[in-house]
Amino acid sequence: MAAITTKLSATRRSETGKDVTRLRKDGRIPAVVFGHGLASIPVSLDAHEFDHLRKTIHSNTQLELTIDGKEKQRVLVHGFQINPRNRQLLHVDLFALVSGEEVTVEVQLVTEGTSYAVERLSGTLLHNVSHIKVRALPENLPDLIKFSIESIKDFDTVIHLRDLPMPDGVTLLSDPEEIVAKVIPPAVVEEPVVAEGTEAVAPAVEAKPEA
Repeated sequence: MAAITTKLSATRRSETGKDVTRLRKDGRIPAVVFGHGLASIPVSLDAHEFDHLRKTIHSNTQLELTIDGKEKQRVLVHGFQINPRNRQLLHVDLFALVSGEEVTVEVQLVTEGTSYAVERLSGTLLHNVSHIKVRALPENLPDLIKFSIESIKDFDTVIHLRDLPMPDGVTLLSDPEEIVAKVIPPAVVEEPVVAEGTEAVAPAVEAKPEA
């Protein structure tokens, strides 16, 4: 699945150091756009807009950043800082994507289909890996990678990373031998065995002498 492009607006800023406090009071977040071979660009973002955005995107979601309403740049959210006391956003790092230059990102894995071992044998699916590391050109970056669990028909079958179909132009960097998914059998609760002709007897309670 191709990466989703989401729009984000920014404004160039001259405030640095302690002066960025005023930006935050005005509802803006200081940010920096940087990339390989590119001069860093100090910008500010709307705090409310970015706070909502960061909760809806993946680490590999491409953003179409517009600076001062005219300059456009494809970026990834490289990271952000949050005040641990009040959870206020403090700073954002935006990594500029360059056409023709591969980048390394983590991509979410999503299961598809149903497993016979789950549906008919009452097993439990263990999805051991939620994200994998891949490398690709910006135009080939997937938003997520889906894989089917229909091949898991018993408790012996497992799916490794090497079994996943990688999209064209995407190179897997995570360990290919890592197990992505398997199904474990249901837990069996054994009833206590009582010998034939005997009955379970409650433990005797020792009588105390009367005072």
